[in-house]
Amino acid sequence: MKCNMVFEGGGVKGIGLVGAVHELENHGFKINNVAGSSAGAIVAALIAVGYKATEIEQLMKEVNYLKFKQKTWLDYLPLGKILNLGINYGIYQADAFEKWLHNLLKKKGKTTFGDLKNNDYTKKQDKYKLQVTACNVTTKKLLVLPHDIAQFGINPDDLSIAKAVRMSMSLPIFYEPYQLIDKLGNTHLIVDGGLVSNYPVWLLDDGVTNNHIPTFGLKFKNTKKNHRPNEINNILDYFKHVVGACLDAKDSYSAYQYRGDEQRTIYIDSVILKEGRLKQIHTTDFDLDKDDSEALLMNGRKVAKRFLKTWDYKEWQEKYRNK
Repeated sequence: MKCNMVFEGGGVKGIGLVGAVHELENHGFKINNVAGSSAGAIVAALIAVGYKATEIEQLMKEVNYLKFKQKTWLDYLPLGKILNLGINYGIYQADAFEKWLHNLLKKKGKTTFGDLKNNDYTKKQDKYKLQVTACNVTTKKLLVLPHDIAQFGINPDDLSIAKAVRMSMSLPIFYEPYQLIDKLGNTHLIVDGGLVSNYPVWLLDDGVTNNHIPTFGLKFKNTKKNHRPNEINNILDYFKHVVGACLDAKDSYSAYQYRGDEQRTIYIDSVILKEGRLKQIHTTDFDLDKDDSEALLMNGRKVAKRFLKTWDYKEWQEKYRNK
């Protein structure tokens, strides 16, 4: 059975999304269109070009997130990171990440959105197999890529998939914002789409149409209560936790767009059991190790398996779309 999937952003927690996809594939679901924000955009892009969950699992396990903290020459100066913030509006560059993702997409022979067009689409939202969100901080507006890139005089078909995902995952403060020039020559700063729409289920379902295939959402939750507060020892710790709090709090308190969204959402626990203790994984925990990744992966698999035991699309349609 075909399905559409939407992936919430979650920073380094993204491998949990892949675990859930693995179970869906095991149950015979074939993924059609996908959408996502931030880390969810990374997973969505890999699926859109043809990677299977088992392949993505291996890729994500091998990722050293610290290598994406690409330094500039300013970082080697005293107070260099602060200087980078003041000059470039971000501590690290994202060129290494974009190159890494582009090379993975290239292996599947699909690098631009023109390679991801659906031939038989009837609605704009179905034109491309992939859509990602980004935030234009200059205009304080959401960008849905590739469609909205036309505002900058770029043909959506020609937009690099890796570049769009880079925009979507550019955590403010950590990464330098991506710069786009509009038709009037004005510079726009583009950052993480999770700031505006971290769980964009609405991109693939208008809340009214009774689609012939289901749209599933993958979302993170935190079941650990009264966990220890974060230690803040310097200005960089402070920035890290400000950004993490904004994204994690938005995940917890954001309202669902349409009736039935909550019921077709697979919730992945961001808390793992490690060395006999519960550990919450935060969006900005770049020092995630292999054991942490494996535990998040298993969290995704377990919850998806449990979800599918009771999921009935016809029943869901009857309750939330046939009225």
